[in-house]
Order: sequence, then structure tokens, then C-alpha cells
Amino acid sequence: MRDMLVAYLSGAVTLGYLVAAVFFVRFWRKTADRLFLAFAIAFALLSLNQCIAMFLDAGDENTAFAYGLRVLGFILILAAIVDKNVTAPRR
Repeated sequence: MRDMLVAYLSGAVTLGYLVAAVFFVRFWRKTADRLFLAFAIAFALLSLNQCIAMFLDAGDENTAFAYGLRVLGFILILAAIVDKNVTAPRR
């Protein structure tokens, strides 16, 4: 029963990440802002990470490599925010 609940919640989180990625792609297509594209890619990476972690049963320490995508996603988000603030025009 617990495994089914974990799989269900993992699927819900994966879907949430995918929905966020789709929204950011939509915003990027309207504005052509690199920040939105970076966020869309980061959320797609987070979604893929969640899916891989669920299928590999990444609860033990032998599958820690599965969380590398999560690290890349967060680094991409931080880099996009820094890039947006550095390249913003001064008033």
C-alpha cells in the first residue's frame, strides 16, 4: 500500500514539474526572454529526475547519481537568475 502511495505522489510531482515547464515555454514564446527558457529546461530536468528516481527506486545510497539532474536543474535556475540580473539595463 505504501509503495502505491509513493508511486502516485511521485507521478503527481512529475506532472507538476511538467506543467510548470509547459507554462514557462509558453511565456518564453511570448516574450523571447532567456530566463523563461532556462526555467522551462530546469523544470523539465526536475521532472525527468523525479521519473528516473521513481523507476530506479532511488531511496538507497547506491542510486545517488539519479539526483544529478536535480542539481543541474537548480544550477540552471541560479545561472538564469544571475544572468538576468547582470544583463539587466541600469536605470
